[in-house]
Amino acid sequence: MSDDQAAPHRDPALSFGSVAGAYDRGRPGYPPAAVAWAVGQEPRIVLELGAGTGKLTAELVRQGHAVHATDPDPAMLEVLRERVPECSSRQASAEEIPANDRSVDVVVIGQAFHWFDHARALPEIARVLRPDGHVAIVHNARDTRIPWVRRLGALLGDQDHLHVPEALVTSDLFGFVEDHSFKHWQDVNRESILDLALSRSTIAVLGDEERGARLEAVLAFYDDYGRGMDGMQVPYVTHCYRAAVVEGRDQPSPTSDGPDAATGADESPSGAPDPQPGAGPVVSDGTDTDMLLIDFR
Repeated sequence: MSDDQAAPHRDPALSFGSVAGAYDRGRPGYPPAAVAWAVGQEPRIVLELGAGTGKLTAELVRQGHAVHATDPDPAMLEVLRERVPECSSRQASAEEIPANDRSVDVVVIGQAFHWFDHARALPEIARVLRPDGHVAIVHNARDTRIPWVRRLGALLGDQDHLHVPEALVTSDLFGFVEDHSFKHWQDVNRESILDLALSRSTIAVLGDEERGARLEAVLAFYDDYGRGMDGMQVPYVTHCYRAAVVEGRDQPSPTSDGPDAATGADESPSGAPDPQPGAGPVVSDGTDTDMLLIDFR
């Protein structure tokens, strides 16, 4: 079957691995102020879902958080591990989080919440959060108030409007959803605009011929913009949302014998799951009697 024939059957949510390098080069980063608002000023134990190539991960680590990154796509994680070698990472989905109950301070999601099966992911997020923890969603969207940005969006595919987390707003697992927005700019040149285009799922899933035609149209748009080597500055608005987990919610309890309910690991005599060889770091919250274990096997 040709790429053109196969393209309609590809899952857009898993389309980025084949263009992981372009995604990392072409996508904008996140303003430090937006990350600080979403996660908090003090160092936290952060679980990142849908981490991709680590565009948000790098800023989380820079701000002093202990970050555990997950993504369902191994090709994206390979780039993340090169970009942010100091954080733990594991291939996993938001619907099956490899972490113990009440084990992280913040669950953060950048540019990925709309891909989740919310009916499964939100209970998982609530499960792993500590009683005073919260979930944070960070989403970059082009500022389409500017006419030429709207024209660019028509070529790239207008998915950036999917930032409003309605499933979180209506969930009874979380409290009031606060929101804040931050403006920033992305410098784009004649090469990186092609990476930006290739990083869009609407283009990544196309067959070779159709994708090539779309990229030619993007280059024609850039050349018509008339800035040449000076490039263009694409305006973005970073939309941030955060909501505290509801205290007193029901939590699944690990069984006293057999695998741990949260991680699937065998329990040690102390009741904590033993990390297996090759696991990510065992992260302690500073006490010997209440060890935080993230099962990043």
